[in-house]
Amino acid sequence: MAKLNIKPLGDKVIVKRVEADEITAGGILLPDSAKEKPKRGTIQAMGSGRLLDSGERSQMQVKKNDEVLFTSYAGTEIKVDGQEYLIMDESDILGVVG
Repeated sequence: MAKLNIKPLGDKVIVKRVEADEITAGGILLPDSAKEKPKRGTIQAMGSGRLLDSGERSQMQVKKNDEVLFTSYAGTEIKVDGQEYLIMDESDILGVVG
């Protein structure tokens, strides 16, 4: 995988979605148009943290390579070198898996 040349600012993170399941639990093969986009992904890059009123930066609660769950409409989709990513606020992350 090529190196991601984007550095998010503030409390933003870049997430790569996990692949959607192609077969349902019942064994039905899903076409691309019927697949639901996963609300799960891996942190690829992070900003330096939210700027507080005191002028200091808050510490990020996630780190690179964390697998996270996020809200349905979180972030902005971008495409870099043929790979799809999401740029989202850290507050859009619901939790860390594992």
